[in-house]
Amino acid sequence: MGGNERFVKIYSQGVTNITQIWVDRETGVNYVFHEDGYAGGLTPLLDRDGKPVITPVNN
Repeated sequence: MGGNERFVKIYSQGVTNITQIWVDRETGVNYVFHEDGYAGGLTPLLDRDGKPVITPVNN
């Protein structure tokens, strides 16, 4: 993966039933990606108040 990628994977679990967390390096928003067989989905990771989880972005 190159150093100028917008999204970076910070967590991965599973082999055929995959859950990953990705961070947008421009906004800091965290996303959950889940894949099971031929289906998958991506959604913002939310905290207990329903707000997006934000990781500080280092410029």
